[in-house]
Amino acid sequence: MKGPGHDVAALVLRATLGPMLFVHGWNKVAGPGGLGGTTGWFEALGLKPAEVHARMAAGTEMAAGVGIALGVANPLPAAATVGLMAVAARTDHRGKGFFVFKGGWEYAGVVGGAAVALAALGNGRYSLDGLLNRRPSGAGPAVLAAGVGAASAAALLAACYRPDEKPDTTDQ
Repeated sequence: MKGPGHDVAALVLRATLGPMLFVHGWNKVAGPGGLGGTTGWFEALGLKPAEVHARMAAGTEMAAGVGIALGVANPLPAAATVGLMAVAARTDHRGKGFFVFKGGWEYAGVVGGAAVALAALGNGRYSLDGLLNRRPSGAGPAVLAAGVGAASAAALLAACYRPDEKPDTTDQ
């Protein structure tokens, strides 16, 4: 049984996570380096074709952010968030440890985990899903968000991740 704080907890989580994701996506398009800078960054990460991935990542982040903020179509925006964070963890944060201030995967892990938690919690009464009397929650939506997000990231990486090989500097 859901307690009286459930709907407020879902609203607070959505109001935190959704706008943050949207602004992250918007920054990829309109931030200091613009879409060109994001494209160059993605090229350096090894995502091919980089321009397509820059646009796709920005658009997906903004759409997931709006979906989460408004509380619509649970668990799909959460799955998109998991996919985004899994790709980020693999391409940009891998091998840099845990802490984000050292380039590590901390941020991606927390955001992905929060998205799965929101999928389990559901969007609550104060959401578009609530307004439409559509309130999926529980283990099913959480597993779906985690599974679809991880599978999508794995497929994208298998098809498009081509990092530059680092030369072998060991003496032979």
